[in-house]
Parts: sequence; C-alpha cells; structure tokens
Amino acid sequence: MNISAIFQAITDGLLMGGVYGLVAVGLTLIFGVMQIVNFAHGALMMLGMYVTYWAFTLLGINPYVSILASICALFLVGFILQRFFLDPILNAPQHNQLLLTLGIMLVLENLALVLWSPDFRSIKVEWLEQGILLGSVVLNKPRLLAFVFTLAITAVLYYVLKKTELGRAIQAASQEREGAHLVGVNVRHINGIAFGIGAACAGAAGSLIMPFYFVSPGVGHVFLLRAFVVAILGGLGNFGGALVGGLIIGLTESLSALLLPGSLKEMVVYLLFVGILLVRPTGLFGGGRSNG
Repeated sequence: MNISAIFQAITDGLLMGGVYGLVAVGLTLIFGVMQIVNFAHGALMMLGMYVTYWAFTLLGINPYVSILASICALFLVGFILQRFFLDPILNAPQHNQLLLTLGIMLVLENLALVLWSPDFRSIKVEWLEQGILLGSVVLNKPRLLAFVFTLAITAVLYYVLKKTELGRAIQAASQEREGAHLVGVNVRHINGIAFGIGAACAGAAGSLIMPFYFVSPGVGHVFLLRAFVVAILGGLGNFGGALVGGLIIGLTESLSALLLPGSLKEMVVYLLFVGILLVRPTGLFGGGRSNG
C-alpha cells in the first residue's frame, strides 16, 4: 500500500476528528452539568449549518465569520429550550428527559423541513477549493480551518470553565448541586447557560463543516450518532476525553475507508467503540459529572 495514501488518510482523519470532538464537547458538557442525554444535539448542529448557509447565500458572509452568528443564535436557542422545556423535568425519570429531547429533535427537524424543504444544500467558496501541498500530503483547506477553529473554540471554552467565575459556577453546579445552591450559585440559571454553551458548540461545528459538507433537515442524525460514540468513548461528562475520542474516531474512520470497501468503515468504528467499552465501561478517561 502507498505510504503517502496512509499519511493522507491519517491527516484527513485527524482533521475531521477535531470537528467530531467539538460536537461531542457540547454533548458531554450538557450531560456533565445536568445529567441529560440530549438527543436534540444533532438537530441543533443542523440549525447552525443553516445559519451559515443562509448567511453565505443571501448576504455573502464568509462562513468563518458567520460562526459568531451561529454561536450566538444557538446559545439563545439552547438557553430557551433548557429554561422552558427541560428545566421543569430536570428531576423527572430519565426516560422522560430522553423522550423530551427526542421530541425537540423531531420538532426542529420538521420545522426545518417546512421552512427550507428536504433539498440537500451546500456552499462553494472558491478560495478554499485548492488544497495545501505538504510533502506528499494534501491538506484540505476547509478541514484544516475547521480543525484550527475547533482548537481555538475549545481553548476558549476550557479557559472559561477553568479560569472564570462562570466556569467555577458551572463546575460547582455539576459536581454538587445542593452545595452550589447553598453558597449562592443560581443553579437554574447555570443550567440554562451550560445547555446554551453546549448548543453553541454544536452550532459552531455545523458552521465549520458547511464549506465541505451539505445540509438538509435530517443531516444531524449522522453527527449525533458520532457525537454519542465520541462522548461515551472519552467518558461521558469528560471534556478532554471528548476531544481525544473525536480524534480516535476520525482516525479510525479515515483509515478504515482506505483499507475497506464501501460502508464497512462504519463497522470498524463501532467495533472499536464496543471493544473499548468492554474493557473500560466508563470510557477511556472515565465519566460522570463534568470535570473539564
């Protein structure tokens, strides 16, 4: 087998894995703070993709500039969803929470279907079409930029969680809700902010993949499944584990596509997932409450 093809697959896999990691970071943050598995996460990512698509199509806004609009819009959507729909059932049985997030997903997808039709849409940015030659490896510009932006966004998020009052309040609410409430933390408000940040991560990831992917109302399903695999692999509730898990899944997917025909690459990803969970049921880095 051609060595350059292997290096190309490794590069592509790592770049795509960074985006998977960003999607999973939002999912794992929501779980870490509220212990809710958010089935609407893929639909929120889909909304972020549409924000970038329409901003580019109607206003000519650079997709990497529209990330800011996507982050703000999805933060607001996430905050509203948590405050008015999820907050009342926060202490309800887990299956009620799962069904509600599933219902939110269906509503968002069908709303997108009514507003924008089931058509597959994409954007074409001319200056992104030519790759960057690095030795025998061609770096895909949109994927490279998505990876760079992912690192920047996660670095900012890590700083917020570790070095700011808001971050300390989020960690306190995730680790000991009653204790946080007793020392003056508005846990209900923090829940809304945490869900909003998780939704914003999904929206940002949606914007980042638009230059090399397509959007349709049901596109979130693909990335939701990936996000669950990545988040559980890294340890559901573990911030750093989600990033590492994304890189592992991206790398596995890319190398499998090189070595195996058709959709068998999917089988390898899930075999790896099941195999690791058999050895480490809580994921590679453990799980539970968000620990950054």
